[in-house]
Amino acid sequence: MMKRVLTLEAAKSVAAAAEAFADSHGFKVVIAIVDDGGHLLYLQREHDVQFGSVQTAIGKAYSAVAFKRPTVEWEGRFKEGRYGYLTMPGLTGLQGGVPLVIGGEVVGGIGVSGVASQDDERIAKAGADLLLTLSEGSRA
Repeated sequence: MMKRVLTLEAAKSVAAAAEAFADSHGFKVVIAIVDDGGHLLYLQREHDVQFGSVQTAIGKAYSAVAFKRPTVEWEGRFKEGRYGYLTMPGLTGLQGGVPLVIGGEVVGGIGVSGVASQDDERIAKAGADLLLTLSEGSRA
């Protein structure tokens, strides 16, 4: 069995799709892409986005790949009062982190920060959806 990996080229395509979505809505954000080990592969920051969003975006991407689920799931648990999850190492429990999947395998994560969390999530999903579309096309 061959291990699937997220290439730099694919990471840039994911970021471009996320950026296109953000631009179409007038959002200025930071977009971070990590590999399957949570290591930063690609980062871009729009002009004038607060620098605090850099580490937040990286944290969201890391959490998405480390726990193999969108970070929105953690936010829901916090709203239920399940604060024990806050002690989990490496967890950023804010919307805007989405796993990147190729052929059903998590190969990385995208994290977005800079606007309202629900909009960060929509932007991240736009990038993740592009990779999913690309991987489905390559199977045909």
